[in-house]
Amino acid sequence: MPPAGARHFVISSTAAKHGDIWSWTMPDGRIAYRMSMSLRGWITETDELITVGNDGRATTIAIRGFTDSGDATEDFTVDANGTARWKTAVDSGSAPFAGKRYNTYGGPLLAAERDVEALVTAGDKGIDLLPTGHASITIGESVELAGPRGAKTVKLAFIKGYGFAPSPVWLDGDNKYFGIAGTISLLPEGYEANGPKLKDVQDKATAAMVRAVAHKMLVPANRTPSLIDHVLMFDSTTGQYLPERAVLIVDGKIAAVGAAGSIKAPSGATVIDGRGKTLTPGLWDSHLHVGGDDWNLLQNVATGITNYRSPGSTIEDAQDIFKRRAAGDLIAPDGKVAVIIDRKDPLAAQGALAVSSAEEAVAAVDKIKAAGLWGVKFYTSMNPAWIAPAAAEAHKLGLHVLGHVPAGMRPLDAVRAGYDEVTHINFIMMQAMPQDVVDKANTAARLEGPAKYGKDVDLDSPEMKAFYAELAKRRSIIDPTLTVWEPSLTSDGSAISPPYAPFADVAPASVVRGWKIGGYPLFDGLTRDDFRKSFRKMVDLVGRLHTAGVTVVAGTDGYGLELVRELELYEQAGLSNAEALQSATIIPARMTGMFDRTGSIEPGKTADIILVDGDVSKDLANLRHVQTVFLDGYRLDGAALRQASGLNGVPK
Repeated sequence: MPPAGARHFVISSTAAKHGDIWSWTMPDGRIAYRMSMSLRGWITETDELITVGNDGRATTIAIRGFTDSGDATEDFTVDANGTARWKTAVDSGSAPFAGKRYNTYGGPLLAAERDVEALVTAGDKGIDLLPTGHASITIGESVELAGPRGAKTVKLAFIKGYGFAPSPVWLDGDNKYFGIAGTISLLPEGYEANGPKLKDVQDKATAAMVRAVAHKMLVPANRTPSLIDHVLMFDSTTGQYLPERAVLIVDGKIAAVGAAGSIKAPSGATVIDGRGKTLTPGLWDSHLHVGGDDWNLLQNVATGITNYRSPGSTIEDAQDIFKRRAAGDLIAPDGKVAVIIDRKDPLAAQGALAVSSAEEAVAAVDKIKAAGLWGVKFYTSMNPAWIAPAAAEAHKLGLHVLGHVPAGMRPLDAVRAGYDEVTHINFIMMQAMPQDVVDKANTAARLEGPAKYGKDVDLDSPEMKAFYAELAKRRSIIDPTLTVWEPSLTSDGSAISPPYAPFADVAPASVVRGWKIGGYPLFDGLTRDDFRKSFRKMVDLVGRLHTAGVTVVAGTDGYGLELVRELELYEQAGLSNAEALQSATIIPARMTGMFDRTGSIEPGKTADIILVDGDVSKDLANLRHVQTVFLDGYRLDGAALRQASGLNGVPK
């Protein structure tokens, strides 16, 4: 345990406190950090010890503990010859230490304070990193906060070099590390309530940066008529790939669709030769949490996502995105938003409307409707007795009802109580789990149960077939997010998981390193092969649902760039190539009520279309090879979008 007097930082959101980080100096002079976090039941317990050299750089680092991505063990040393050596659960290496700082793979978040302060000292020249990379920091505006010892001035700064885009961090008046803010914040004890204020300031600063990108691309010159001719076109309404087609776009709409060579290009039109390419409706990510990361929205468009369904954003973030997108200040997909409702509890979802009764749950539903949003999402800590009345209110108001399955309920219970949709395949697998797993579904049991028992579930038992049949009869929708569970269950640290491997050569080095994980920690004598068998059952379960007539929509619950892998897994489950692509085009458009303007390539619809290199009918992976994105009729260059969003080239 941390000693008395240790510096104390709190991990929190507007919904709850999620954890703590402490720091103190050991008797031998080493710097210690201790992190303990439970985020919606996912546990992180890590410790870090750092020896600091005369120049302020760490010369030894030892990290121990675990996260939901696996073993957190990490060691870094510098020998007498100035050679740095590191070893983690996923990599190891050595390099000359001169002039560089080691960027840890993991460890307590607060330990990054030393790197932040070194970046401040380095100024414009920045710092070279080990294993690879370069980082720099820019300091911006100041803000005054209220705290336990009176007013305090802090400064917003942005760091480049650790991710796809500049990441915000807060400094104190002396340019020392103060904390980070966002949907989840890490702030000194006593300052937690300032998280939303700081998030608002940094979001506005980020908005100014992405506004410049939008104003460069969303210009009249990119909205002139376009004719794509001699192209393979995916007709999502029939599930057919049609060769030798022509599509004309005028004034942001699809003006005509016909045989190749049959449509005359208007004066001033851009004519694109579609030979060797595929034209499809813009992709939908039906599990994309929007809000707080404008750069990610830009990257979504760069990877062909023109539409989304957010299964959990704050009202304020959603309304802000809609407003800025409509004004032409933000390049982002268009979509619909649900808001999370959860019981007030330490395990509550971050960003949720937290409630303490059925009456408060109904009032939260009313609030979501009044905000003009599309749906409500119930979460795992909800009291099961509150679901039916809150769902009934939502349906009365015309809202879509979706969610995780609350602890104590099985998915069929949730559907019978009013769910239109169940998110995540592990919650569908919960139908076959032991009762003690079901009762703890608001903890890590929601993954550990399916990971342990899933491999042994008989997907063709009478009980499971009856389950599928009732879901189909009720017209239930399933959002599997297989790519959430594939890295966790199948990874062993030896390779980057399939959702991310195609981007390994075009993403920043520090991001790529983070994609390589050791996998969810093993327990109860289970092996990684056991976990892989359980994941295979999850994939097969999607196939059984589809065969039974249950509607499946494709979503990632990630960056969004995992979407094509999600579709590839649906193919493995037994869906055809076209059926998989329909789950990311026309089906979510119908689900959200946006089919009148998107989801298919038909005259009169909004031109939300993507042109990709290669034949998608032969390989869904070609969806990653985006050449041109038509967003609201704007003709946007794929290469320029990728560069602006932090991708250095075309993924594999």
